[in-house]
Amino acid sequence: MPGMDIIDFHCDALLKIWEQDGKLSFADATELDANKGRLLQGGIKVQCFAIYTPADMKAEQRFQAALDQIHFFYTEVLAKNPEMVHIREWSDFDRLQDGQIGAMLTLEGVEPIGNDLKKLHILYQLGVRSVGLTWNYANLAADGALETRNAGLTAFGKEIIQFHNEHKILTDVSHLGEASFWETLEIAKYPIASHSNTKAWCDNPRNLSDEQANALFAKGGNVHVVYCPMFVKKEGEATIADVIRHIDHLSSLGGVSRIGLGSDFDGITTKVVGLEHAGMTQNLINELLKHFSEEEVRGFAGQNFLRNRPV
Repeated sequence: MPGMDIIDFHCDALLKIWEQDGKLSFADATELDANKGRLLQGGIKVQCFAIYTPADMKAEQRFQAALDQIHFFYTEVLAKNPEMVHIREWSDFDRLQDGQIGAMLTLEGVEPIGNDLKKLHILYQLGVRSVGLTWNYANLAADGALETRNAGLTAFGKEIIQFHNEHKILTDVSHLGEASFWETLEIAKYPIASHSNTKAWCDNPRNLSDEQANALFAKGGNVHVVYCPMFVKKEGEATIADVIRHIDHLSSLGGVSRIGLGSDFDGITTKVVGLEHAGMTQNLINELLKHFSEEEVRGFAGQNFLRNRPV
């Protein structure tokens, strides 16, 4: 077994399983970058599973699609794999035993709830513990990173964040537009970037400026670096060294104790060389150990989040 436990804050395995109507085996389907076998191989101690509804889906179909993905989380991920343990409370991280993998639900965009906060309450009751207000574009809560008008949060978006604050749900800023980001940071008690890199090394609307990263650190949030090549390197083949540049830059901003990992496995089609699936995650850890102390790398791997999580 690998020696360093990983908390990976973002994967889209549920989307792939849902697209195949539950016919992919979470245990060992090679189509899944983050199947159980690869999570064990890569030393993943906790995997966050995003619920995502495609951008072209009709509004009235989205909540059912979210519920269907949660159904497959319960039936295909948890029920058939006793090693997978559902994380519903922040203290559950501390109760994981050797050989177990924690599994936590997240929501990537609140499109499934429409304008009905009761639906978010249902998702919370089913286990969702981190929520991004939008996925790149505008919805009823916020403008996303690719929405050119950059209008920020709506009144409903602010209401959602208040719900998060009351229930100790993380508010994920990874897909927000800049105006939405700054307004979110003003009111969110538990902000996080689940899968984002730095604009300093890759100027992409999905990445964070130094000012944003510093503000997130100051508010008590973590930045979990993502392995998606287009967010790692502007052009050409992305390598593990390129990923480490983002971690190094965030560290230079004073964020060494607020950096984590958010692979985006199963949500990306191209891969970082040497990080093609979850089973290869220790390749990143081994390279990080050449540049940082063991204590710092353990922080990146998961300890930083455990220290900074809601209590």
